[in-house]
Amino acid sequence: MSAAGVVGSPDVSGMQAMAALSMPRDAMARETEAVVVDIYDQVYQLSGTDPEQIERLAAMVDDKMRTVSQQGATVDSLRVAVLAALNIADELLTLRESYAELAGSVNQTVTSTRLRAGSLMGMLDEVLAS
Repeated sequence: MSAAGVVGSPDVSGMQAMAALSMPRDAMARETEAVVVDIYDQVYQLSGTDPEQIERLAAMVDDKMRTVSQQGATVDSLRVAVLAALNIADELLTLRESYAELAGSVNQTVTSTRLRAGSLMGMLDEVLAS
């Protein structure tokens, strides 16, 4: 989300502006565009540096909220939003753990390959010296 630098407020009368969702300081200096999105039947006017990314994120949140709503008996939109956020956080944590495992595997492979290459260079040096 930080790539999009999203900030915004719901387009619903009587509601205060939402706090910045994730706005890096350098993104504040960049030009932002307003984007109107619909999330779980609520219209939000958001602004950020990447309108297409904001629309993709909004669609993802809307989809997750609708999935949670269909699976449960609750109609309270706040409860649906919290459950959707927990589902998204769970997916994020799972992906981070997978990434860490893959990064560790890649680092181990790189180290092994470097050691093997060093060994082969030593063998070549011996053969060429004789």
